[in-house]
Amino acid sequence: MTLSTPATLSPVAADVVRQRLQGRRFDRGGTLFRCLLVVMISITVMILVVLITTVIADGWSVLSSGLGDFLRSDLSSRVDRAGVAQGLKGTMTIGAIVVMVAFPVGIGAAVYLEEYAPRTLLTRLFDINIRNLAGVPSVVYGILGFSLFVRGLPGLTGGRSVLSAGLTLAILVLPIVIITSAEAIRAVPDSLREAGFGVGATRWEVIRTNVLPYAAPGILTGTVLSLSRAIGEAAPLILVGAVMGFFTGGSGLDVREPFTALPIVIFYWAKQPSTWQANTAAAIVVLLVVVLVLNAGAIFLRNHYEKSR
Repeated sequence: MTLSTPATLSPVAADVVRQRLQGRRFDRGGTLFRCLLVVMISITVMILVVLITTVIADGWSVLSSGLGDFLRSDLSSRVDRAGVAQGLKGTMTIGAIVVMVAFPVGIGAAVYLEEYAPRTLLTRLFDINIRNLAGVPSVVYGILGFSLFVRGLPGLTGGRSVLSAGLTLAILVLPIVIITSAEAIRAVPDSLREAGFGVGATRWEVIRTNVLPYAAPGILTGTVLSLSRAIGEAAPLILVGAVMGFFTGGSGLDVREPFTALPIVIFYWAKQPSTWQANTAAAIVVLLVVVLVLNAGAIFLRNHYEKSR
C-alpha cells in the first residue's frame, strides 16, 4: 500500500507539470505584466521617434544644404556663418582624455576589487561608496572639477582649459566604469580561473588570459556607454569654464587652452532668437550621430569578442 500510492499519484503530478510547461494554464498576472511592459516600451519608442523626427525637421535646412560648411565652420556671431567645428573638436579632445584617464583606472580598480581585494568590511564599504558616487548629479562633479582643477591646480591644467574639462568628466564616469567592469569580471565562471590555476598559471596570468578576454564584451559595452554619457554632459563643462558664444583660436593642439564642446554650443544657441533654431537642431543631430557611432562601435567590439570567446 505504501508503494502503490506514489505510483497512482505520479501520472497526475506529471500532467500538472506538463500543463505548466506547455503554458496551458492561463497566467493572468504574467500576461498583464507582459502587456504592461510592451506598452511602456512602445510609449518610449514613440517619444524617441517624435523627438528625433522633430529635431531633424527643424535642422533640415542646415543639414540638407550646408552640412559640410556647418561641420567645418567655427563659431560665429552670424547665424549663416556659424558652425560646430570648434565644438566637435573640443568634444573629441575631451573624449580622448576621458578614455586615457577613466578607462585604465576604472578597469584596474575593478580587477583589484574582484580578483585581489579580500572580502572584508572595508571592501564592501568601498563598493557601496562607488555605487553611491555613480548616482551623484553631474553638477556636483562640475563643482569638484572647478575647485580641484581650475582653482586648485591651475599651473598643471591651465585653469579653464580642455584638460580640466576632460579630467572632470573622467571623474564623473569613473564610478560607472568601475561598476560595469566589476560586474563583467564577476560574471566570469570560476571554472575558468580554476582551470588556469590547475595548469600552474599565476593569478596575473589567469586574469590576463582567462578572465579579461571572457569579460571583454561587458567591459567594452560599459566603458563606451560611459563615454557616451561624458560627451553629452553640459553642466560640468559650464562650471569648469567652457566658452559660450564664439572665440578665436582653439586649435585643439594644446590641452591647456580655452575650449568649447558640442553640448555647450547647443546650450548657447538654444538661448538665441528663433533664427538660430535650425543651427541648434543641426548641432543636436551632429551630437546624436557622434553618440550613435560610439554605441555602434561598442556593439561591434562586443560581438567581435563574444565570437572569439
